[in-house]
Amino acid sequence: MRKTEYNLRLLNVLFVTSLIISNVVTGKLVQTGLVFDGVNMILPGAMFCYALTFLITDVIGEIWGKQEANECVKLGFICQLTALILTQLTKYLPPYQIEMQNAYNLVLGQGWLYVLASLLAYLTAQSWDVFIFHKVRNKFNGNPKLRWIWNNLSTLTSQMIDTLIFITIAFGIGYGWIFTNLKMFVLMVIGQYLFKAILAILDTPFFYILTRRKND
Repeated sequence: MRKTEYNLRLLNVLFVTSLIISNVVTGKLVQTGLVFDGVNMILPGAMFCYALTFLITDVIGEIWGKQEANECVKLGFICQLTALILTQLTKYLPPYQIEMQNAYNLVLGQGWLYVLASLLAYLTAQSWDVFIFHKVRNKFNGNPKLRWIWNNLSTLTSQMIDTLIFITIAFGIGYGWIFTNLKMFVLMVIGQYLFKAILAILDTPFFYILTRRKND
């Protein structure tokens, strides 16, 4: 990907879009078909689109640098906060049909704890991703042949942080699983992280493809 203003804007738009959509679809719990010790392993619906955000910030960081990657994270936080405020305000507008209101509440009517989990996990994990990405990159002097090291290390560690914060607050505390269904809580943490780790490894070729022509 060439280092142009258009490409930077495009990546920022894709980042924000993926981030906002992840908040919309994360309430859907996905059945994996995997059963451990009699418990079905389930995952939040945002696993694909949210994982994409880490690839995007890595590409921005590799081509445009740490400052632009951090700016993307800040922009994402502002847009995410704005979207959450607007969806919550819309929730309290008088409905024309009660069925539509119930559907809206089910999909977009997240409680304050759910919102807190999403914002805290995002800001912490994404900030760490940018920090460790450039920390490791500088340690290897930006050797282009070793891009897979800082790409994977930053994403794998930041996804662990994101998973622990979000699942603990939203499901462990919000759903009470820490107190009532600890096994389900642990399996969701493990299952979501393993899936994210697989996606992080699989996106490595795309990271190489998108960053190979950065100076053209």
